Amino acid sequence: METTTRKQKIIKWLKRLGFWGFLFFLLKGLFWLYLLYWVAK
Repeated sequence: METTTRKQKIIKWLKRLGFWGFLFFLLKGLFWLYLLYWVAK
């Protein structure tokens, strides 16, 4: 049955990206905080 709505597709993608997306943004955020700290020092 190929009656998946757009919302369901988005939810499916978010579940697939969820963990890795979160990890990526977390590391990116920490990297920028470290960089700003290092520059300000």
